[in-house]
Amino acid sequence: MAGTHETHWEGQPDAASRIGRKGGPYRVYTPDRLTSRPLILDRDVDALAARTETSVRRLVDHPGSRGLEGLSRFLLRSEAIASSRIEGLEVSPQQVGIAELFSSEGLHRKASATARRVAANITAVQQAATTVAGMDSITLDAVEAVQRTLLDGEPEAHGVRQTQNWIGGNGYNPVAADFVPPVPDDVPDLMQDLITYLNGGTHAPLVQAGIAHAQFETIHPFPDGNGRVGRAIIHAVLVRRGLTRTAVLPISQVLFTRSRDYVRALTAYRYDGAPTSPQASEGISQWLRTFLTATQTAVEQAATFAAELENLRTEWTTALAAHRFRKGLRPQPRANSAAANILLGLQETPVLTTTTVMDTYGASAPAARDALDELTEAGILTRKKYDQKTNYYLALDVFDLITSVERQLASTQWDTSQQRPSRPVPYRPRS
Repeated sequence: MAGTHETHWEGQPDAASRIGRKGGPYRVYTPDRLTSRPLILDRDVDALAARTETSVRRLVDHPGSRGLEGLSRFLLRSEAIASSRIEGLEVSPQQVGIAELFSSEGLHRKASATARRVAANITAVQQAATTVAGMDSITLDAVEAVQRTLLDGEPEAHGVRQTQNWIGGNGYNPVAADFVPPVPDDVPDLMQDLITYLNGGTHAPLVQAGIAHAQFETIHPFPDGNGRVGRAIIHAVLVRRGLTRTAVLPISQVLFTRSRDYVRALTAYRYDGAPTSPQASEGISQWLRTFLTATQTAVEQAATFAAELENLRTEWTTALAAHRFRKGLRPQPRANSAAANILLGLQETPVLTTTTVMDTYGASAPAARDALDELTEAGILTRKKYDQKTNYYLALDVFDLITSVERQLASTQWDTSQQRPSRPVPYRPRS
């Protein structure tokens, strides 16, 4: 039976600060296991889940903008950056893109530590939505692998925690914490129960994703990275259940904007008492209502971004045609040429080198260089120097759009012309 119990924190007599020496009582929460817990939802939540799932499927299959799949890398980058920003990792989308490039091509210059951490989050979310989602049976090690990717270079934080953690209060003791998750001895069993639930299909995909996320955040199984891994699990479930294939929805950004509702709903999910009690039913319904409403908003906003990206691609095509006309060439490059392929995939690969183009599109070195130069002369790419021998190229329009998307999703009206952003966001794109 779920609930809290009181225990005592032993202060550290030798600690340097007074607060470190302080002990006292605190309350630990232990949730019910998912695989043995009946789910009783309010009728409106059940109907909302059905409507939202239909909306997601329509977006995925929409023919006008290549569907959600055409947005996959763009939304992945945008979602991972926002998920990192929730954890206080402030960095521009452009810096993250450059960090991705330096890492993937083994370039020796290092991006900032923050940019590398956010780039690692992009890889972690992608890992959850591909490797983990594609497994015949998800394992705890697979979830831990996502956390290891996220916290690459921090081995001391890897794996299931062996000590008590908490949310809020101070870093010395949980006496004044807002929430204290289960004691370490209970975590392995709770995580195995969650893994079993992730491998099942009793509930609809969005319901399963919402419950899995709330349970993961309640268990808080890792020393660090719980928020980002927990949000990645949402996308793993949706891909695994065939709802979004390989793409992600900007759910983290919506939840971040509605953070008070998010915290209140998670608190309601952490009911005391029997799983069949009215409090349990009301708490789980409140959480799912909040999660599903955020998902519905994410679907609506993703459709808007698909249209904006389509407009951007049209602008690029027009700019390239005008440039080629001035040089006396046919308006569009040959189909399947390096320039045509770069243009088609630019929203997903907005930072490139000659090597990137060769590896991604199978172009020769001269063809890759010529294509990058042509797109730069057309004003579509911006050339930057890595060193005396190597240039890299940025599609600044893509990073501007990611920034614009994040600013839009930071407004509770989802429109910064109607209401200013209500949370930390990057600066406005260049004009």
